[in-house]
Amino acid sequence: MSTRISYLMVLLGAVLWGTTGTAQTFMPQSVHPLAVGASRLAVGGFTLLIIMLVLRKIDFRDWPWKSTIQAALAMAVFQYCFFTSIRLTGVAIGTVVAIGSAPMFSGIIEWLILKRRPTKVWLIATSMAVVGCILLFFNKEGLIVNPVGVSLSLCAGLLFAFYTLFNKKVLDQVEAIPSVAVIFSASAVILMPFLFIFETEGLLMVSGIWTMIYLGIATTSIAYILFSVGLQKIPSSSAVTLSLAEPLTAAILSVLIVGERLDLLSWTGITLLLGGILVLTFSGRRNKAANA
Repeated sequence: MSTRISYLMVLLGAVLWGTTGTAQTFMPQSVHPLAVGASRLAVGGFTLLIIMLVLRKIDFRDWPWKSTIQAALAMAVFQYCFFTSIRLTGVAIGTVVAIGSAPMFSGIIEWLILKRRPTKVWLIATSMAVVGCILLFFNKEGLIVNPVGVSLSLCAGLLFAFYTLFNKKVLDQVEAIPSVAVIFSASAVILMPFLFIFETEGLLMVSGIWTMIYLGIATTSIAYILFSVGLQKIPSSSAVTLSLAEPLTAAILSVLIVGERLDLLSWTGITLLLGGILVLTFSGRRNKAANA
């Protein structure tokens, strides 16, 4: 598989993540957001795990458990920080700060831990994408910037960057689909108590069940498989930058499906976001040479 296809797979996974917010509008509002997060991990992770075990694609004897547990913990705590930040400071600010800060954290982590200096292409693409996210944020009105909520969003961005780093270590030893199955099943187990703590009324309604199936299979299993397969051949910092397609997709769907309106500033942000993603995606050969 070429490096450019790897970039496209990561990008497609991020696009699927971007449908999460729109899909959740079909979920009964009585269900707590963190219960939604725990349920989607359980549906996605356990479904894949059962399939992989039936097909005998997982050999636990030689499994990289240390990196797996690190990735699972990062993803589980990410769910807590992300959904709690959204509850405190709103969907717009929570999503933009969390997803927008992740590429910067990822680049810093690679620089400090892996001693891999960021490439010029990554710096340009990330700068364009982050500025685009900021401009999208300015479209929102009447939102209160809660310091605790913003802090939790930044923690979520840092945790997603660490998840990507740990996941890449797991992928050095096992295939992508078994990796996603085990990591997300472990994360689901960690978050399972939240299903008994927070409100889940409406989760078993028809709309709730179909929404959870979509969130678990499409935005979790398939999306993270695409992300993990692509991650095998590209730097984690580049993969995290491509994840900025998530707020881009969410913004576009909010106009097409939810009926929200974006002003000129927001469309400028979307253009910058798309430009940064395209710069990174179609510079695959250059990045491959730089990291060889």
